[in-house]
Amino acid sequence: MADNTEEKQVKLTAKDFATDQDVRWCPGCGDYSILAQVQRSFPDLVNVKKEDIVWVSGIGCSSRFPYYMDTYGFHGIHGRAPAIATGVKIANPELSVWVATGDGDLLSIGGNHFIHACRKNIDLKVLLFNNKIYGLTKGQYSPTSEKGKKTKTSPYGSVDFPFNPVSLALGAEATFVAKCTDRDSKHMQLMIKRAAEHTGMAFIEILQNCVIFNDGAFDALTDKAVKDDMLLYMEQGKPLLFGKNKEKGIKIDGAVPSVININESGNSVNDVLVHDEFDLSPVRSTILAHLTDSPDFPTPLGVFRQIFRPTVDGEIHRQVAEVKTIKGEGDLEKMLFSGNIWEIN
Repeated sequence: MADNTEEKQVKLTAKDFATDQDVRWCPGCGDYSILAQVQRSFPDLVNVKKEDIVWVSGIGCSSRFPYYMDTYGFHGIHGRAPAIATGVKIANPELSVWVATGDGDLLSIGGNHFIHACRKNIDLKVLLFNNKIYGLTKGQYSPTSEKGKKTKTSPYGSVDFPFNPVSLALGAEATFVAKCTDRDSKHMQLMIKRAAEHTGMAFIEILQNCVIFNDGAFDALTDKAVKDDMLLYMEQGKPLLFGKNKEKGIKIDGAVPSVININESGNSVNDVLVHDEFDLSPVRSTILAHLTDSPDFPTPLGVFRQIFRPTVDGEIHRQVAEVKTIKGEGDLEKMLFSGNIWEIN
């Protein structure tokens, strides 16, 4: 008789990823949406076991995230989440390692760790909660705050120029770069699942509202009355169209973008740029990332770029295996007491 003793796999739900901890964010905070979409997405992740998931965070409102996810977690120190997560991934490459971070945490003191994690293509999934403000420390301007922003640390208006997080990730050679908002739950879930499926550094900028210290920071994009004209949803292989009736499109002449109306004489949908997230050149994705620099253009959402190349964590383990094949297992004591040794009497 056949052996039918194999355990049936139990389908997980969002509740299986929720802890018994009270969620301590301000009522109305966009972080609630991000937490909900992550918990709803994770049961559908392919080839990822719950017991193999690790969340790493730094400091900030977003960095409470590991407490609210019923997975393994590590609450680190300010800005160091990418470095800690890199160590976790290299130590155990079988783990699915995620980073929850804010614009102040990742892009100020953590900027160096972030760009090198991108450069090395460490197999991490980084969710940037971007509310353009320091929330936990009560409302100072951050690396993504707009020039002229009046805050407790810039009472006459910030004179700094902000980072463009997507452009920064693209420039540092992250192999998956995407963007979404806290208002569009289905789209955020799609981006989370896409990031999970990618092998390599996957970065998602999430526009997230801080109701206390920067309320309405993204209303000009997400308000129902204007969002059709202000948001551009990018889909692979499709023309970059937006507007209530998809009558507007992005045209690029050389490296110069413009907005055209395809219903006007002389224009057609054939003039509109077709999105190619797999383009090996970063030029077009960088142009799209910088559409946000001008109010004359919509803000692109979706996957800007996805390319595939070896990860440093994978290459480390491949190299170690090759050396072991040639030289055998190492001897730590022998290594420590070999080479140049100085004895101090």
